[in-house]
Amino acid sequence: MTGMQKRVLIVDDEEDLTWTLARKLSKDQDKFQLITVNSGREAKEVLSQLPVDLVITDVRMPEVSGLELLEEIKNKYPQTKVVIMTAYGSTEMQRTANELGCFHYIEKPFEINELRELILDALKEKKGFKGNVSDFQLGDIIQLNCLGRITSALHVTTENETGIIYFHEGNIVHAETDRLEGENAFYYIMSWKGGEFSVKRNVRAPRETIHKGWQGLLLEGLRRLDESSESAVEEKERQRRERNEKMKAALEPILKSAGVEFVLVHTRAGFPITYLPDTEEGHMEAVDLGNHLSSFFTHVGELQRRMQTTGANFMELHFEDLTLIIIKVPESDAYISVVGEANTNIGFIRLELRRAVKTVKELV
Repeated sequence: MTGMQKRVLIVDDEEDLTWTLARKLSKDQDKFQLITVNSGREAKEVLSQLPVDLVITDVRMPEVSGLELLEEIKNKYPQTKVVIMTAYGSTEMQRTANELGCFHYIEKPFEINELRELILDALKEKKGFKGNVSDFQLGDIIQLNCLGRITSALHVTTENETGIIYFHEGNIVHAETDRLEGENAFYYIMSWKGGEFSVKRNVRAPRETIHKGWQGLLLEGLRRLDESSESAVEEKERQRRERNEKMKAALEPILKSAGVEFVLVHTRAGFPITYLPDTEEGHMEAVDLGNHLSSFFTHVGELQRRMQTTGANFMELHFEDLTLIIIKVPESDAYISVVGEANTNIGFIRLELRRAVKTVKELV
């Protein structure tokens, strides 16, 4: 490792998840050094001893929560970027994370490649904001120009458009895009999800079209962002429900097979993606199985390492009164698990699983 190599710290109390991420991201060891810990307390110890460029932390953890860790990092190590990940996302939590200075917010379950791209993007040495950077960061840039009583022109560029916000001694006096000017242009620029910016000092506005105070402009801009964000969350939730319904339709024939208690689609770390039926009676609930599977896959991984093999893609466990069948969804971190009675028609379930896994692969 060179002295200039970046450091990434992943914090999650799920040891199986941190182990999986460490293994999957090991191919990027030439780009960054990865450290994983399983508590906020351990994370604070690492941060006190080593400079860290990026912290990726779960929200719900004992002792020190992810939001508490985020707040401490922003106070003590302001140059360190923080990504919040959670399986219990909400608009309010995302807003709180953004206000505390979160670089990005990602919901579990997520694809490893999605997280990898996020890490590589966050570690790039770039001025301005790009990609998935929080909407509030542009607001921070505007606020710095206002508080510094600067006369300048802030150029903001996206893939297809360019906008300019002019400041005169800290007051926002003009804004323009290709099609708009004044307050409407300012709010439109605030709504852009990504791009690059540059500040040209001592550049005066060609005219004054904005007379409202900058605090009021920012508050109104953020209010409009909240409204659009809530709409996006609603649309994302609608798409998630639609995907789940399609998965459930593909898994329905398995559930109807005699003796089957429930079918669960989940990640390797045990996070439920969807399951049938919605109400369960039998040996256990689907969520409980997910928790047990997290430990189970840890032991399977250890067995694979000892046997110097990989890829447990199909497993059957037969107990005296219970059958558990697990199949991996190709090219993803997802699995389908079926719990049934000992006399379940195993042959039929195998056939149906191989059919259903093709549909699930396209949806997870």
